[in-house]
Amino acid sequence: MGLTPRGQGARAIKEGWTQKDGKLPVNPSGGLKAKGHPIGATGVSMHVMSAMQLVGQAPEGMQLKNAKLAGIFNMGGAAVANYVSRAGACEVAANVLS
Repeated sequence: MGLTPRGQGARAIKEGWTQKDGKLPVNPSGGLKAKGHPIGATGVSMHVMSAMQLVGQAPEGMQLKNAKLAGIFNMGGAAVANYVSRAGACEVAANVLS
């Protein structure tokens, strides 16, 4: 996905980049291990949680400070349905308010 420079993924984890308060937070909700895998609803929940982050309405303990951009990656079935989504705070706010 290119979230870090090539070969720097282990460094990002060791240095805490992917922690909730890191510079590249990943799954502040705990991901599928925390909520289970409701098959078709998984991708929807990823988008909903990302939108909630971007408008500052994620559940207590999950909200990131000043979330501006979200990336979502989901694989369905035997990796036959894959997608990547990107959302920005202004885009989400415009859609929520319209």
